[in-house]
Amino acid sequence: MRARYGVPLGVTAVGAAGLVYAAGIEPRSFRLRRVTVPVLPSGMRPLRVLQVSDIHMVGGQRKKQRWLRSLAGLRPDFVINTGDNLSDPEGVPEVLDALGPLMEFPGAYVFGSNDYYGPRPRNPARYLLEKVQGRHGLNGNPPVVGAIHNPWEDLRDGFDAAGWQNLTNTRGTLKIEGVSVELTGLDDPHIKRDRYTEVSGGPSPTADFSMGVVHAPYLRVLDAYTADGYPLILAGHTHGGQLCIPFYGALVTNCDLDTDRVKGLSTHTSDGHTAHLHVSAGCGANRYTPFRFACPPEATLLTLVGRES
Repeated sequence: MRARYGVPLGVTAVGAAGLVYAAGIEPRSFRLRRVTVPVLPSGMRPLRVLQVSDIHMVGGQRKKQRWLRSLAGLRPDFVINTGDNLSDPEGVPEVLDALGPLMEFPGAYVFGSNDYYGPRPRNPARYLLEKVQGRHGLNGNPPVVGAIHNPWEDLRDGFDAAGWQNLTNTRGTLKIEGVSVELTGLDDPHIKRDRYTEVSGGPSPTADFSMGVVHAPYLRVLDAYTADGYPLILAGHTHGGQLCIPFYGALVTNCDLDTDRVKGLSTHTSDGHTAHLHVSAGCGANRYTPFRFACPPEATLLTLVGRES
């Protein structure tokens, strides 16, 4: 009798433990990654950039809010927010409160689709199947009937009031102790709101350093930034795969980027140019799929240094 039922019960117990871990432990195991990126012109002092992404704030997420507030202790030179701050139409005040200490530093932001529209319940298995099949995003179509309008305007107004620059299909410049940092941003390619023609032309010759900022790292955007000569691109959106297999990695990226570059620092080549690409795994998840496995929530402190000779 023990032999007959022991194995199934053991498998069930392991599965239940894995589900508890993926839903209740890892999503709250916030961590900071540190990355050094050799992209600055020779002789320029290093720049410390804090990237936060994919917060997906839901009311009551106190530990996440405390952790985000604590990041101000890093005292970065500037902050880049690569979008998807919301997963709850009521979450704007909590996002602004959590990011309040960071908004004391220079910064800039782009939005993702979840800033504009609230999530809907979906079958996780269907979601994974669609991504494996290469079906990405809303493909430029209007939101489905009944889509929840998130109060992104309030979020924008809060960021703007703090002095963060809105990079929605536009350029901005930060002055960091006499250093001119040009930021070229796009609206979210995941729902085809990106308009690269409005910002094309490459880095400004008057800037000391230039970089691209976007929520979802779709190849068309990476190609355009890289071909235009930007040495660094920051993105989020992928959640690092969210549910990964240990010693294998991510199954999906939720865009057309390959899984080898689903998170962290890599490179991208287009039209004879090569750029560094950093994709944040983000620190949240859709409220209806609040799971993470082998892919803990994160923010990244990037230290930009002189290019290698």
